[in-house]
Amino acid sequence: MNKIIILAFLLFTSTLIFGQANKSKITETSKPFILGVIDELQSNELGENRILNIYLPEGYKQEDATKYPVIYLLDGSANEDFIHIAGLVQFNSFEWINQVPKSIVVGIATVDRRRDFTFPTTIEKDQKRFATSGHSDKFIAFIEKELQPFIDKKYHTNDSKTIIGQSLGGLLETEILLKKPTLFNKYVIVSPSIWWNNGSILNQDSAIFQENFNQKTEIYIAVGKEGPTPTEIPRVMEVDANLLAEKIKATKSKNIKVYFDYLPQENHGTILHPATSNSFKFFYPIQEKK
Repeated sequence: MNKIIILAFLLFTSTLIFGQANKSKITETSKPFILGVIDELQSNELGENRILNIYLPEGYKQEDATKYPVIYLLDGSANEDFIHIAGLVQFNSFEWINQVPKSIVVGIATVDRRRDFTFPTTIEKDQKRFATSGHSDKFIAFIEKELQPFIDKKYHTNDSKTIIGQSLGGLLETEILLKKPTLFNKYVIVSPSIWWNNGSILNQDSAIFQENFNQKTEIYIAVGKEGPTPTEIPRVMEVDANLLAEKIKATKSKNIKVYFDYLPQENHGTILHPATSNSFKFFYPIQEKK
């Protein structure tokens, strides 16, 4: 009986030791899950260092000559929209989905979105409430003169440049579209804060409205069930987004294509992910096989 107990104890002890050894081995082979690359760019235009989160598509190799579209993402910090938007791009570029070409995603990490995404306002209350606001011109110069050249030099890029932004980010995109339209050829404008400066952006003239504007440009505008804007003068997010879409649709240029997407099941907090997914279907329609 004693021999049986001793044997059982030895078997239990050896099993425990073996299990702990295995656990130790598993711990030793653990390693970080790498989603992308973090670049840092010292900006003279902004007078600060900017963090860029980069997603490179499957199969990307520095030594290869293959060139890829670039998707620039505002609010592109790791704890903002970078991870879920990079995931959408990856998913939609899987061979069995094939909705989007394999693309590079550049997430521009946020420093001060009110400063970077807004032009000066004449509304005194907003001047006080958003004290750092009104410097989008510097951020646009950063994109044009520093960011895009940096990405084009370091990575294998083609001529396709998309920008994605929501809320104040959508306002910035609208300003870029109207003032510097050739910086991008695809715009994903989600729940844009057109209300800024009492909607003055809607009065902005632009080269895109002229018949001789010759860059093929696609614009996707989305808004959810979002209601009144945070302004003293009553405005409605859905109405403002629709006014923007109608303004662009009135262009004389045949090279401008715009799609307005109303998503009543989404609100200001939930809309970016499904809207971005829908925009890919607009930009890259899958042709039905006959």
